[in-house]
Amino acid sequence: MEETSPDAVVFGANGFIGRWTVLHLLKQGRTIAAVLREPAQGRAGELRAWLQDHGVGAGRLAVVAGDLTAGAGLGLSAADDERLAGVRDVFNTAAVYRFGLRREEARTVNVEGALNVLRWAATRAGLRRLIHVSGYRVGLDPQARYPLPEAELVKLYRGKGAYEGSKTEGDAAVRVVAAQLGVPLTVVNPSTVIGHSTTGEAGQYIGLAELVRDLWTGRLPALPGTARTFVPVVPVDHFAKFMAAIPEHDPEPGGLHWVLDENTPDLPDLVRLLGRHLGVPAPKALVPVALIRRLPAALTGANPETLAFLTEDRYDTVSAEKVAEAARLRQPPVETALRRWADRLVADRFGTNPAGLPGGFHDVGGSRTYVAGDRTSPGFVLLHGLPLDGESWQGVLGELDEAPALVADLPGLGRSAPTTATPLDWLTDLLAPVRTRPVIVAHSAAAAPALRYAAAHPDRISALLLVSPYFLQEVAPRLLRTPTLAAPLLKRISADRLATSLLGAGGVSSDEARRAIASAAAQLHRPGVARRTAQWLRAAYHPAERAALQALLGGTVSVPVHIVAGQLDPLVGEPGPATVTTVPAAGHHPHLTHPSTIAAIMRRMSDASTRSSR
Repeated sequence: MEETSPDAVVFGANGFIGRWTVLHLLKQGRTIAAVLREPAQGRAGELRAWLQDHGVGAGRLAVVAGDLTAGAGLGLSAADDERLAGVRDVFNTAAVYRFGLRREEARTVNVEGALNVLRWAATRAGLRRLIHVSGYRVGLDPQARYPLPEAELVKLYRGKGAYEGSKTEGDAAVRVVAAQLGVPLTVVNPSTVIGHSTTGEAGQYIGLAELVRDLWTGRLPALPGTARTFVPVVPVDHFAKFMAAIPEHDPEPGGLHWVLDENTPDLPDLVRLLGRHLGVPAPKALVPVALIRRLPAALTGANPETLAFLTEDRYDTVSAEKVAEAARLRQPPVETALRRWADRLVADRFGTNPAGLPGGFHDVGGSRTYVAGDRTSPGFVLLHGLPLDGESWQGVLGELDEAPALVADLPGLGRSAPTTATPLDWLTDLLAPVRTRPVIVAHSAAAAPALRYAAAHPDRISALLLVSPYFLQEVAPRLLRTPTLAAPLLKRISADRLATSLLGAGGVSSDEARRAIASAAAQLHRPGVARRTAQWLRAAYHPAERAALQALLGGTVSVPVHIVAGQLDPLVGEPGPATVTTVPAAGHHPHLTHPSTIAAIMRRMSDASTRSSR
């Protein structure tokens, strides 16, 4: 690396907390060593790429191969151990964080690994501080005891579960052994760490995130706890800044700092806040934790290890507030941070399908509408067809070289909540803040509101691209036009079955198409989405609706219109004055199977509108 030797080392640097801590230490101008297991297997490149994506160069970052489960030497080579001889500050953010662990599996990292880091830190001649991350539900006993008798350990792990039991034991072990060895220790106890306060970017999806997932998917009929249950949160960026500030702004070692936002709403209020934001109903019923403990987990759906976090306890944050004040750190507004975190959880499908263009929820035409991209100056506005959502455009967006685009899920479909407004009124409200004259690109069923908007507001857009406009194509099978039959099928359909239905056997040709169909299937499984999709299909294929749209296309729309149809799903109606392109070997979804072709047409339309406006 780097001619300058590292002055700080971070364990767990590729974890959720660790990488943000590395980022903020680098922003301070420090030279950092990140200890990673098997860095040559791509983990070092992953960390450097993540830092680069977040605007921080890795020139002052050394990546060192090590393993905190490998004994007090941490598996470091003699050369690397010597290289880290001058380290002043040691940050241990490493932990095994998941539920359902075995006791020894959890202890290996959370107890023995933490002690290995401590003992290694004790050998650094210039050590200023060891910062150890515990948790807000551990370390509450001011007199730490270690080791505990086996009978107490059995009771601890049985009562709290392996994860929380190991964090409790590890906290006590580190505090006791640090005092014995004279290691300058600071213990930091974060509450639930949520996503970045500005972007919502998350990195872990258990605990409170699972509760948000259940709220979003309609699987939260009641809340555990009481009206006063308190599950505090802290955004990851604030917590990482706090960690990075400790060596300079926490004057004495020995501190136990509880880092959380005391303004976090009580759990029922927090869930109602997020329900309103996401446009989904929040449960009203409360179930006492004691009752949930007595019921089978198969019946309640509750993970027993999460119940220990559902208390009315409050926490002493005075010492943490003093450090934050000295470092001039302020907690970001907690309700705003919660909303942005929820946006990102939904965008990334709770960690299963990271969004290419993360979005969030906005009031549009009476709907809590999921919107991504540029809301004021887009070059393109992309509207999906059925039964897809806005993720269906990711392949096309990837071909557009980051051209500004606005992507929205139709009201009541995909991730958007329903509305009583007409699709045209909803679209009018969506485009009200837009200052540019974009090209509207609408697939299948979205062609109807797009065409009507173009007729009503020709001065607001430059052109219209209709991809597989259903009203000029064969009528869908009767099954899909009968909501009582279609809705149950859509509600249960798997991603694989949906892919075959939309694209045919072997039709998914890209990761973007695969993710788009997986997203669509996931939304169809949510309450009401399949039913509303089926109702939209029935209304769209009404003969009077098809005739009205054909007449509109033939005589009223004054902006340039380009139609794209797949060779396997040709036009059967008259396209009027529109330009028509047929995509060879494509069906009803050419934007999924041939995204580069659609993107090329979009670029030509945008260039043509630019030339005509000069």
